[in-house]
Order: sequence, then structure tokens, then C-alpha cells
Amino acid sequence: MSDFAAQRLNMVESQLRTNKVTDARLLKAMFEIPRERFLPERLRGIAYVDEDIALGNGRYVIEPMVAARLIQAAQIAPDDVTLEIGTGTGYVTAVLSRLATTVLSVECDAALARGATDALGGLGFDNAVVVAGALRDGHPKQAPYDVIVIAGAVDEIPEAVLGQLAEGGRLVAVVVGDDGVGRATLVQRRSGATYARPLFDANTPRLPGFERAAQFAF
Repeated sequence: MSDFAAQRLNMVESQLRTNKVTDARLLKAMFEIPRERFLPERLRGIAYVDEDIALGNGRYVIEPMVAARLIQAAQIAPDDVTLEIGTGTGYVTAVLSRLATTVLSVECDAALARGATDALGGLGFDNAVVVAGALRDGHPKQAPYDVIVIAGAVDEIPEAVLGQLAEGGRLVAVVVGDDGVGRATLVQRRSGATYARPLFDANTPRLPGFERAAQFAF
């Protein structure tokens, strides 16, 4: 077993299984996908640490446990069409592509989008597509989506994104409350309305472009 494979096994057994990640398909995907291939060469040695990895310019690869628990909460079925917001390096995109039939991922940073496309293509993930765009806009052209994954923390989930969720669909994100605490949140659409439920606390770095609108006092 290679050193990276041993680190992947340790990630699954020590970071995921011990933190309520039980979905067999998800655990298999995260064991098999080489996370190090989605990082710059200089960061590959820390690919499997149990914390967020800073990429520079305010962007991060989010902690494996948080990513796994968010994805697990979305209950992705093999025939689900999934939207990811915040591609980053493409690692979460790759995991999603093992679970869903199609993954469309939106990235606002052109260099990250190119790198993620190259990494996904190089590893044969042919059911995932990265598109350039403002993160808070989602990707209405292909909506609605069975699942939406926001791969980072946000101050608020824009109505434009909620509107892209299909009936019966699930959206997962870390939402930062007024108290400054990030909470992994599951949003479901039922009978045309959306219902949000907090799942667990998560100290996840924010994605750009989701800042809460300023409130004016008179």
C-alpha cells in the first residue's frame, strides 16, 4: 500500500467513521479518490490532515469530515443531478460524481476552474463539468437540481440558489449565524416551500460572494 493510500485509509477510519459518517458509497468514494491529486504539489504532503487546507486568495479545501457529513446529509441517489457551488480544486466535485449521475460545479476563480477541470479529466471523472460564474448565482440554466452542495461557509443562502432546488430536493451548506457560529444546514423543498434544519457546528471558511446584505437602521 502506498503512503497516500495508507493516509486515505486512516482518513476514512479515524476522521470519518469516528464522526458519524456511515454511508458505504461515500466512504468507498473517499477511500478510492486520490485527494492529493486535487492539491498543488507543494500541499500534497498534507492532503489528508483533518483540517481545512488554505490554497491562498481566501480559498480552502474544506476539512474531510465536514465535507463528508454534508454530502451524507444530502442523501444523494445514483440518478440525482447535483449542483456544486464553489468547485475549488475539484475534490468534492469528484466525490459527488461517484454518487450522482451528473455533477455541474460552479467556480468564480478562473485558475481554480482550470485546475479542477484538468484534475477531474486526468482521473476520468467524465460526469462532472466545471463552469465559470458567480457563486451566489448558482447555475440557473440547468436547474432544477435534485441536490445542491455549497462547498464552504456562507452568511446566507441566496433566494436565487434556493429557487434552483427541485421539488423533493436537498441543499446542504455551512451557514454562519448572527452569533458567528457556522452550522451545517440541510434545506429541503417540499410542496413548493423550503425548510431548513441545522445539523452540527462547523468552523468552515467562508466562500466569497455570500456576505449578508447590509442592514440599515434609521
